[in-house]
Amino acid sequence: MMYGMTPFTRSAFNLFNVLDDFDKDFFSGSMPVNTCRTDIRDAGDKYVMESELPGFEKEDIKLDINGDYLVISAEKKSECENKSDDGKYIRRERTCGTYKRSFGISDVNADEISAEYKNGILTIELPKKAPQEPVAKRLEIK
Repeated sequence: MMYGMTPFTRSAFNLFNVLDDFDKDFFSGSMPVNTCRTDIRDAGDKYVMESELPGFEKEDIKLDINGDYLVISAEKKSECENKSDDGKYIRRERTCGTYKRSFGISDVNADEISAEYKNGILTIELPKKAPQEPVAKRLEIK
């Protein structure tokens, strides 16, 4: 069974904090990088994951298999600089963000995983392992 591990930053849900964070992020023009949404669907012989990673370049995204886990990580760095004619800064901003998430893939054939990144969506196809028949054998009595 596939599942995701999602870190929570608050021990209790507080609607006022959520609205306050949205207000700060939306009106400051910088939504947090780590708000990636991932959909997983069962397509019969495989799982299909679609992760939203807008604003990233393909080279910024890494997919690693660590034991029975698929790890998606992405890092983004950007700079913005506006100067007046005399060289004094009016505005100078730098942003850096990372994103990392793990998914259990114990029932997936890890050697056949494929991925494509297009228009801000990372699509990963995870072929299921063939079901194994239970082993039946007779034990010898000594």
